[in-house]
Amino acid sequence: MSSDKISCPICFKEFSSTIIENHVSKCLFLNESTSKESSPVFKDESPARKYIKLNNSKAKKSDLGSVKKKDTSMESSTMNIDFQMSETSSYSNIDKEIKKSLKNDHVPLAERMRPTTLSGYVGQSHILGPSAVLYQLLNKSEIPNIILWGPPGCGKTSLANVIAHICKHKSNGKMRYVKLSAAMAGVNEVKEVVTIASNELKFGRRTVVFMDEIHRFNKAQQDVFLPHVESGTITLIGATTENPSFSLNSALLSRCRVIVLEKLNLSNLTSILNRAVSSLEGMIHNSNKKLEDTEKVPKFIIDEATIKWLAETSDGDARIALGGLELAVQCKVPNDEEFLQTAPATITLDDIKESLKKSHMLYDKKGEQHYDTISALHKSVRASDENASLYWLTRMILGGEDPVYIARRLVRMACEDIGLADPKALGIAVHTMHACKMIGMPECDVLLAQCTTYLARAPKSRLMEDALRAAQRAVAEYKGPQPGVPLHLRNAPTKLMKNLGYSKGYNMKHKDQSGLSYLPEGLENFNFFDHHKNYIT
Repeated sequence: MSSDKISCPICFKEFSSTIIENHVSKCLFLNESTSKESSPVFKDESPARKYIKLNNSKAKKSDLGSVKKKDTSMESSTMNIDFQMSETSSYSNIDKEIKKSLKNDHVPLAERMRPTTLSGYVGQSHILGPSAVLYQLLNKSEIPNIILWGPPGCGKTSLANVIAHICKHKSNGKMRYVKLSAAMAGVNEVKEVVTIASNELKFGRRTVVFMDEIHRFNKAQQDVFLPHVESGTITLIGATTENPSFSLNSALLSRCRVIVLEKLNLSNLTSILNRAVSSLEGMIHNSNKKLEDTEKVPKFIIDEATIKWLAETSDGDARIALGGLELAVQCKVPNDEEFLQTAPATITLDDIKESLKKSHMLYDKKGEQHYDTISALHKSVRASDENASLYWLTRMILGGEDPVYIARRLVRMACEDIGLADPKALGIAVHTMHACKMIGMPECDVLLAQCTTYLARAPKSRLMEDALRAAQRAVAEYKGPQPGVPLHLRNAPTKLMKNLGYSKGYNMKHKDQSGLSYLPEGLENFNFFDHHKNYIT
């Protein structure tokens, strides 16, 4: 091999040292593009790969006979010329494809309305306000390792879509964006992405990996991200509706910043619906605006009451709101051919109330909402707030919670927070639990309401709870081996035991008259029911 030629590590051909770097970059991209055709689970957003894939598909359609007759050097030269095509042209072609796909009727409205810029993102001002750290980082095209945690429809995937746009158009080709979903991809797909990312990093291109529904990976599977996030091979963006403290690996959490997203408020949802109406070529009618003032004839007219109702019934979920609007438009608005011959359709609140009922309520019977809501119910009963208690009980019932579980917790409240202040409370709670097992829902809802109200109104005493905890501390914190049972309290069923002093001196009198101690040695004067004396000194 001559001194001025270097072998390519990909195709093993020799090239001049002045062009070897460009060739390796091109050769690497071509090989990765071919591997992706056989593994469509993840999506590489590189414009160069899209262009190469397009040229490869065109080449396959050409005459095979003429292709075989071409000279190898001529093929290499042609591919180099093609690869050096203007990147501006590549981006414009991709944008046209995206816009064309968004016009397809089969794409849901919620997907079509995803923002691509920070200015177009609605809501979450606490993390994307002008002074927020994340906003400033994204403005500088700096993507940190983050976990997006929030309820469905709050904008986690939309924020990832904004980051994808930043990677494509604002990083000057220095960042790639790969989208994965834990519902479809596995550990092997992640390893393949990491392999490509490590190759890209050699040429100065970072890889941002968005893993949707990351909580679907168990904690052992999540370990696949650890070394590569720590070494900087990839930048990880995870999205989850589950509490990361429970569903994600603690080692992974220590390497990522958890960003908490909140439910969208009515103002946010109204703004999103207004944009959607405009994108669908509709118009929102209000009393201060005349229809004759519009420059263009809209496809449909929807009143503000309907927009407000959609926002209020969505429980902070933009996907639910947009889905409701899309359904209403599909029902009432004619297609393009019919629209030319008819007046704009009018969508009123009465038109869609029959088909759009409030059926969406965020409540996860196995997740954090389950524990948060029962905690709110318990603390409301403890505070004797009967209205708050009934409210949280209703939230749990409408969310589909198991009535026997609620009744079982009410039994606990009857002892823990009421106890001997009203001994009847325990009996009422136990009877309620048995009744819920026998008759089930929906008949047992009023039983739960009655029991909850009774417990909230009952006098409160934590005497039994505190005394039990004091006894537990006395046993757990005792220094040295636990003291033995006093001889006069021991059973003496045999003659040997009697000779040893078991049960000697025992009598059945009251403790104040018997002259005996019923606690072990060293704890004779301990009072579990006096909170000032509940700790061993």
